[in-house]
Amino acid sequence: MNIIINGKHLEITPALKSYSEEKIKKFERYLSDISEAVITLSVEKYRHKAEVLLRANGVVIQAESVTEEIYSSIDEVYEKLEKQVKKYKEKLVSHRKGGSKTAALPEKSAENQETGRIIRNKRFELKPMSPDEASMQMELLDKPFFVFINDISNDINVIYARQDGNFGLIEPVK
Repeated sequence: MNIIINGKHLEITPALKSYSEEKIKKFERYLSDISEAVITLSVEKYRHKAEVLLRANGVVIQAESVTEEIYSSIDEVYEKLEKQVKKYKEKLVSHRKGGSKTAALPEKSAENQETGRIIRNKRFELKPMSPDEASMQMELLDKPFFVFINDISNDINVIYARQDGNFGLIEPVK
């Protein structure tokens, strides 16, 4: 596993680096195919933020935590990632056994924005996958929607979380 540690407004000391690496290396017991882990530690006034992005077998798992102390942020982000990784492993095992995929999503309230400006632009590589894989990826990223290339039709699709706990799939008409 390739571990990259970045610091924003924070010097990465050897103790901080070894502590972060030690925590992240524990995920190898859950997922043996983790190719990369990107850890970003930052400080803004009294907020210490730890962000971790794991790449494993084409799946991206991320979490972040903000506390008043950097080591507690690392501990908290590790706990969040541990829950997500365990959930991912359970879904993989149940998917292999042919188990049904009925997962309820936590309800989130969407805040209405008064202005319609684009404030952030994000680019990412699309990978062909099935709608089931896309829903799993969306849950791991803890996002309300996910854009992917459908592996059957090779079209760009969007899967989204519905308020009733199910998923919706948007496909283009040919």
